[in-house]
Amino acid sequence: MPLLEISDLYKNFEGIKAVQHFDMNVDEGEIVGLIGPNGAGKTTVFNLVTGLQEATSGAVRYNGESLMGLRPCVIASKGIARTFQNIRLFKGMTVLDNVRSVFHCRIRYGFYDAILHTGRYADEETHIRDKALELLDVFNLASRADAVAGSLPYGDQRRLEIARALALEPKTILLDEPAAGMNPNEVGTLVQLIRSIKQRFTLTVVVIEHQMGLVMNLCERIIVMDFGEIIAAGNPFEVRTNPLVLEAYLGKGVKTA
Repeated sequence: MPLLEISDLYKNFEGIKAVQHFDMNVDEGEIVGLIGPNGAGKTTVFNLVTGLQEATSGAVRYNGESLMGLRPCVIASKGIARTFQNIRLFKGMTVLDNVRSVFHCRIRYGFYDAILHTGRYADEETHIRDKALELLDVFNLASRADAVAGSLPYGDQRRLEIARALALEPKTILLDEPAAGMNPNEVGTLVQLIRSIKQRFTLTVVVIEHQMGLVMNLCERIIVMDFGEIIAAGNPFEVRTNPLVLEAYLGKGVKTA
């Protein structure tokens, strides 16, 4: 049984079919790419999976359980975390506090412990700080822990957003254009980083990306969307040479080599 199973998914916005006939299965431990031109419906698929938008029809199942109609926080608790196309950090907070904020949804002390700063409160806060710093160290951000998140270079903000998502301790992470705005050297580093965290945290990864260098070097399988529908799927070589993919990206009349 696939870990993530999407069947005949539709999303209409006032008559506009943003997603239609969409089927996708992702097995545990896979790295799957979701690509396509701007407006193809890729981010909408992520929004439907994570509960930020409600599907018009279809089914989304995770670990055999339906996610339809569940709130985003409930879906996150089941093991799915995500990042966003437009970075959504708490930019006025420190780098450390951006990650610490996620752990507080699972705190083991009560209201009066926090008010009175009891031993339970102190122990739990120390544990949260240590775990947050451990995550930041994975992303080479521990030395910037006390910096304001909004002051970080763009690439560091992207990595911080992934670190914050991992604080949810997910089994699956959905990355929405993690390489946006990065140069080729940064993209290469990001490929290695995603491979590393996938192995270290035993993750399943689905990534939306326009940087073909990342997609072709990272993903084991690629799904291509255009106008809300899947037009191709396969391994990187199959997708790279598919005439429908070339036409979607480059226009009609493109000849394959």
